[in-house]
Amino acid sequence: MKGKKSRSSGGRFSEVDKKDECINPVSKTQEILKLRLSRNHIPSEIFGRQEEKRHLKDLIRRTGLFGESNSVLIIGPRGNGKSALVQKVLVELGEEEDIHTNLLQVHLNGLLQTDDKIALKEITRQLQLENTVGDRVFGSFAETLQFLLEALKSGNQSSKPILFILDEFDLFAQHRNQTLLYNLFDVAQSAQAPICVVGITCRLDVLELLEKRVKSRFSHRQIYLFSNMTFEDYVMLFKELLKLEDDFPDRRFQSDWNKSIEELSEAQSVVDMLKRQFSFSQDVCALKQLLFLPVCNLNEMDVPRLKPAMFVESMKISTSDSKSAMLHGVSILELCLIIAMKHLTDIFEGEPFNFEMVYNEYRKFAQRHSSMQVFHKAVVLKAFEHLVALELVKPVEGGSTKIQKEYRLMSLLLHNTQIMDALQKYPQCPTDVRNWATLSIS
Repeated sequence: MKGKKSRSSGGRFSEVDKKDECINPVSKTQEILKLRLSRNHIPSEIFGRQEEKRHLKDLIRRTGLFGESNSVLIIGPRGNGKSALVQKVLVELGEEEDIHTNLLQVHLNGLLQTDDKIALKEITRQLQLENTVGDRVFGSFAETLQFLLEALKSGNQSSKPILFILDEFDLFAQHRNQTLLYNLFDVAQSAQAPICVVGITCRLDVLELLEKRVKSRFSHRQIYLFSNMTFEDYVMLFKELLKLEDDFPDRRFQSDWNKSIEELSEAQSVVDMLKRQFSFSQDVCALKQLLFLPVCNLNEMDVPRLKPAMFVESMKISTSDSKSAMLHGVSILELCLIIAMKHLTDIFEGEPFNFEMVYNEYRKFAQRHSSMQVFHKAVVLKAFEHLVALELVKPVEGGSTKIQKEYRLMSLLLHNTQIMDALQKYPQCPTDVRNWATLSIS
């Protein structure tokens, strides 16, 4: 068939081989980096987590090799590498033949498995026991789980060890009666079957969420991950996320690309950008988000290499104030109302205000300036309600809903600096309005 020629005995290459040789290295690089930045990339090394990795790896290995049941919680703020640590441990253990063939894995997420019934179905699916369960009806969650564990027993009546990974562990604690957690911890504690339960959570007070009966069956093993990354580690991570592996098809391009990344990491503007991001947040996901836009802008014709200016621009976009940006799209009338609220907040030192107060401030300003149109009160109220809908203004909590909307207490969700910054960038902002914002009303 045409287009399906294979390599002949004379050494001719097929059309597919020729196509592979003609791969655009820039497009291929962009594809690889996009996948690396948008998915759960497992780094070649977990910086500063050697002791925690050794501890977790040892717990899971003992379950896989000796059938020893365990339970452990990995606790730490978001972006500190909890999931990456677990994935790295699983990859390394997967290279050990005895564990790779013997240890079953079940991955659950509190955002997806929102109740125990859904979680049980997911456990059944991942263990591939749908046909075994069939149309059976069970009396309780514990009975169903026990049946699943029994179904995994081999001919010598020994169960295969199972690793349960519970991401967003604190959300499982919100399930009714915490049935899933109770039964998993109970199986692990009583050694009914060899299982290892690993919970991942960002809630430092997660143990306070557990019921007494659940807490009594938990091993109380906890691995805390707090940020101990140095700036040098952060720069190393930056380079690792952007460098190409040795298996890249075009070795010459790979060498040149990695050399350019080394030079990029030493550019002063990039170093300053990384220092600013590092001081603000050491979240790895935030760093990936920062790198994603420059990678997306790669182009063989115009931008075949990453440049420092691309990262500076990405930093500006990622740190832009969303509320200030929203102010660029409001009408002049709405902008005047925001300035009136700013003045009221300054006069009354942060105390809440109502629409009537805002309207009086706006009317006094509009009547003093002949260039400003004085809108009817109903129109101004509509503009005020639009600002509430945009969540730039919000009703005071605890206020009565029976009060007329004109007199309902409100608070401004914008800082003075945000308002002044938006005024400087507002397209064709009237001078009178800008000057009014800078006035101090006594």
